[in-house]
Parts: sequence; C-alpha cells; structure tokens
Amino acid sequence: MKVKFSTIFFCLILIANLTAADVPFCEGEKLTFTVKYGIISAGEASLQTESSVYQGSPVWHLSTKAKTYPFFDKIYKVRDTVESWWDKNNLQPYKFSKNLQEGHYRQHRVHIYDHSSLSSTYKKWNFKNRVFENSEMEIPAGTQDILSAFYLARTKNLQVGKPIIVNITADGRNMPTEILVHRKEQQKTIFGNIECLVIEPKLKGEAIFKQSGRILIWVTNDEYKIPVRLESKITIGSFVATLKSAEQVPYKIQL
Repeated sequence: MKVKFSTIFFCLILIANLTAADVPFCEGEKLTFTVKYGIISAGEASLQTESSVYQGSPVWHLSTKAKTYPFFDKIYKVRDTVESWWDKNNLQPYKFSKNLQEGHYRQHRVHIYDHSSLSSTYKKWNFKNRVFENSEMEIPAGTQDILSAFYLARTKNLQVGKPIIVNITADGRNMPTEILVHRKEQQKTIFGNIECLVIEPKLKGEAIFKQSGRILIWVTNDEYKIPVRLESKITIGSFVATLKSAEQVPYKIQL
C-alpha cells in the first residue's frame, strides 16, 4: 500500500499538537486482521474510524466487524458488528451498539449516554418478541464504551508497569477496567519489525467477541499505538488476529 505524503504530514501535525480532544489516528483509518483459530485462517476482523455527525455534534464513528469465512461458517459462524459514536471534542461516547452472531448465540444491545445527567438508556433486543427492552441506569463521569475505551487508550502515554483506569458502561453495567501495560516486545508486522507494547484490558464482561478469557493486544510503541496483533480465548477455544492490511496510517506496508 502506498501512503500519500499529505496523509502522513496530516498525521504528524495531529501528533505534534495533541490536546484532550486530539487523536493519534487519521480520518479513514482502517485496520484489517486475519483471524486464526489454532492453525486455521477462519475469518477476518476490521477496525475503522470515520468522521460523522450524531444529533448535530461532530463525532468519530468507530466500528469493528468480524466474520468467519464461508467454509468455517458451517463449524461456527461469526457475524459481529460493534459501533460507537464518539464525540470529537470531549472524547465521550453518545451511543454504543453491539450486534453479535456467534454460532447459535445472538445479542443486540444499545447504550445511549447522557453525560450531562450521568445516565444511560440501556436497550436490550428481545429476539422472541422482536422489541427492545429499555431500562435507565446511572453512569460515572467520563465513562466509555468497550470500543471507545480502546481508542481512548491510544491517546495515552502508555508505560510498562503503569496501568490506566477507565470506566466502561456496557451490557447494562458500569465496569471499572484496568488497562495493564505488561512489556515491550519486538513484533514482526506488515510494517516490518517494530517495537510494541503488550497491553491487557482487565474487563469483566463481553467484548467484540463473546470473550471467555484474557485478551492481549500488541500496539506499536509510538504516538500512534496501532494494534498489530490480538490474542484471546472465546467460547470455542482461542484465536489470534494479525494485522494484514492498513489504510490511512503513517507507515508503509513492506511486502
């Protein structure tokens, strides 16, 4: 992939002038991962950022999608979509949507956040009756959703041995979450050999996949903190996701 000089220059300007509302990624960043269950390349997942508007406010539309390949669908079909509408000015989520299909498991849940009143409307889809079941709950100041919390972590100065604490509100619960920074580690990536930080979110609940164990994430040890590898356990075992392509990033892919 060829990266335009103007794109790289724009990213460098962002990094050089970081404030509370700035982010270390560019408009249209898209990261695509190959997902392996054991030695089998079973599917792919993507992370994407786009500019959007939510009820008149400028937002980052954050999204991740995961799907298994057709041959693997017969074993364990995955079609997951997770989205967040994240305010560009204060980096707080307005809305979070999680729609999961993993084997016979189904889930569709939505949170609407009102940070001014420290409350959230939690909408849980009832598949049998085909309606949302709504409830109201209190939320702490500055809470994030599962997806925005990861992007927020990318804005931080991550250091080995110094955890970051962030509250996550999802699935009708407030979950204080510790993001551990375990170590530095050289990692072979599509950008070449790069020093990475190995981080682990200690989250009690479900994430992009219906997680049943710890998840480790390798991010580049620089201003951008681009995720290049993920390892986790899920319902049917463990998976490894490796970055296979990237768009709108300040690196050249080395073939």
